[in-house]
Amino acid sequence: MSINILLADDHRIFREGLRKLIEEQPDMKVVAEVDDGRAAVDLSQRYNPDVVIMDISMPSLNGIDATEQIIKQNPNIKVIALSIHNNKRFASYMFKAGAAGYLTKSCCFDELTQAIISVVTGHTYMSPEITDVVIGDYVDKIPHEKFTFCGQLSNREREVLQLIAEGKSTKEVAVQLHVSAKTVASHREHIMNKLNIHNVVELARYAVREGLTSFELSK
Repeated sequence: MSINILLADDHRIFREGLRKLIEEQPDMKVVAEVDDGRAAVDLSQRYNPDVVIMDISMPSLNGIDATEQIIKQNPNIKVIALSIHNNKRFASYMFKAGAAGYLTKSCCFDELTQAIISVVTGHTYMSPEITDVVIGDYVDKIPHEKFTFCGQLSNREREVLQLIAEGKSTKEVAVQLHVSAKTVASHREHIMNKLNIHNVVELARYAVREGLTSFELSK
């Protein structure tokens, strides 16, 4: 029986290469590939994959919030983070969001296949680069600690912040999130007050620095 996999990464050449390698495996199949986090959530509902291989910094919705939404909708889906980030902060964010595995993009393909098999058999997998980070203790010992990805922002505020940072207007954000422009403006005000940042350029810089978006600021 094949392991069905969804690829979520905003670099097309990386996805194409990874898809080719995966489909050379006799027991693995790529059922879909997407280039943003919101599409990853939508197609996870449609295709119900066994595994989602998830980048962290992606357009529209970052991989951390996308993971949280996917797991909330279907706890049986296993998410493996495959990211350029190799530090404690991002690994902690992903495991707290519900990921079952975390690897860096410097890993070899054999390690990725090992991680896929590991998570579908009910185990957690961490890249050797971050094994010194005690993720298990973090999750088990402080389960009630407030999730602090991007400070004290709520899930919806993070979504609004990411879209603003990616250059979307208030109206465009409202359309994408299916809310009113007044609601978006209210969220933006709350975001600025919570972060003590009061202009869009600095909001965008904050979003990039926190890994919320892969959007590149023009110099």
